[in-house]
Amino acid sequence: MNEMTIPQRIFWCSLGAVSMAFHLSLIFSGLTPNLISRPLHMALALPWVLILAARNTFERRVGIFLTTLGFAVCFYIAYNEASLGDQYGSISGDLQLVVACSLIVVVLEMTRRAIGWPMPMVAVLALAYGLWGTYLPGEFGHPGMPLQSFLGTITIAEGGVWGKLTGVSVNIVAIFVIFGAILNAGEAGQGFMNLATAAAGRLKGGAAKVSVLSSAFFGSISGSASANVASTGAITLPAMTKLGYPRALAGAVEAVASSGGQIMPPLMGAGAFVMVELTGVPYTGIMMAALLPALLYFMTVWIGINAFSLRYDLSGLSADQTPKLKTVLITSGFFLIPFSVLLWGMFIGGYTPQFAASLAILASAGLLLVDGNLSFGFSRTLGRIEKMCMTAGKQIAMIASIILCASIVIGVLGMTGLGVKITSFILAGSGGMVWPALILTALACLVLGMEVPTTAAYVICVSVAGPALQKLDISLLQAHLFVFWFALLSTITPPVCGAVFIAAGIVQENWLKVAGASMALGIGLYLVPLAMIANPALIELGSSPFMAIAMFAKVGLGLVAISFGVIAPKPILMRFALICVGGLLLFIQI
Repeated sequence: MNEMTIPQRIFWCSLGAVSMAFHLSLIFSGLTPNLISRPLHMALALPWVLILAARNTFERRVGIFLTTLGFAVCFYIAYNEASLGDQYGSISGDLQLVVACSLIVVVLEMTRRAIGWPMPMVAVLALAYGLWGTYLPGEFGHPGMPLQSFLGTITIAEGGVWGKLTGVSVNIVAIFVIFGAILNAGEAGQGFMNLATAAAGRLKGGAAKVSVLSSAFFGSISGSASANVASTGAITLPAMTKLGYPRALAGAVEAVASSGGQIMPPLMGAGAFVMVELTGVPYTGIMMAALLPALLYFMTVWIGINAFSLRYDLSGLSADQTPKLKTVLITSGFFLIPFSVLLWGMFIGGYTPQFAASLAILASAGLLLVDGNLSFGFSRTLGRIEKMCMTAGKQIAMIASIILCASIVIGVLGMTGLGVKITSFILAGSGGMVWPALILTALACLVLGMEVPTTAAYVICVSVAGPALQKLDISLLQAHLFVFWFALLSTITPPVCGAVFIAAGIVQENWLKVAGASMALGIGLYLVPLAMIANPALIELGSSPFMAIAMFAKVGLGLVAISFGVIAPKPILMRFALICVGGLLLFIQI
């Protein structure tokens, strides 16, 4: 879309502000019926995906029509919430049939516009299976159900589009997206960068380690590896190449570090909140379970940089390139204050994650008024408010599109029993053994993650593979974290590796070279999930802290040995020995 006019900017900023106000009001206003809040959530997302993101005039005109249709459908459901609840998931009359079909078409198209064809195609296949799977021979057929009940459950009840996942998007994910948008609009990003530069900039490989630290901080709130590379990479990649770092290595550092943001507490993008709903484990429990594995991942990247420094001269930043202590202290407050409020609210105040995030949002909003010099600027503040509203509106719409489409798939899996059948297939294909089942699940995550965002890949894979893993005596949280980690594989693993493509474009290097270095540097992404299965105590920091820390030390030593063995320019026998010792430390239980 061309540069927006002032009236257009005002309109979209106002719509973003309405979206923010709506989602925040749900936190403070008490209970709102799901068939009111969830359709309104979709209605507010429609214009961003179907109109603003349109690539040409034809798409924009079609988008306006579909947005109008989507508004009509969403408001019909919200207005008739009470009577629809009495229909027990079965549509009645021609009008409701039109509403159901229109809703499905609008959801599929908004998802296609947001993230491309693959996810809507999965949903179309799921719908086709629900409608005609009864004609399939053998165990993968299903008994069938009346069309009114099938479409009704998907569209006017809480078993499909308006299911639990959409509730997570409305009540939790949207709040943390708003929180991240406010942090990004202010000086929190610069605060991350300044703190990381002060802490690691002067070390060997300092520019790379700054990238690791800043991406770990920033990636947790951005929730997107690609967005992380584009934002922090715009600063760290030129710094590394200017210091003479090989371009492939520079791109790999940023791609690997940015990919880890989604597994790093406290926020972990949107995935952690979906995991709360799917597992029933409190958000604080998810955070505690995910912390040590995430630290192992970034520790492995850090050690990998040290190993690469034996191959190349990876100099640190000079004194004039590192920020002064006063600057670090002031700018750090732009993220430390909101994060402190968030963590206080959850761990000390005992509030729900979304209420604690709302308090942090209020603290963050106040910080938009000043900059790193503690000065106030009216035009600068207006610019930040505009950026905040635009970012929040776009990102809420993006996640809503993914979740709404995934909810269709989950609804069909539940209604037809297909999820149970795929679980049985995985168990049969693995011969009832744990590690073959894990390998099958990992391959499914890698393939699906190539084409859809991490959260969507996680939701679909865990819905069909999670029960199979649990039947093999893998705990609920182990299974979900395993799948969530492997849903990230495609960010750095060819043939489709989004974070690598973006980093390679910025440093102007062949993407295959960047991917090769990324896989070596990010080897923890492949090994830590396996270590979580072999060492269950690793994710039990909340309940068994001493044993969890002991497992952390054991697995950490193993990862250090493997990383050095893979990367360091040592004699081949020494490297082989390091890899073998590391493997034993990872997988042999004490």
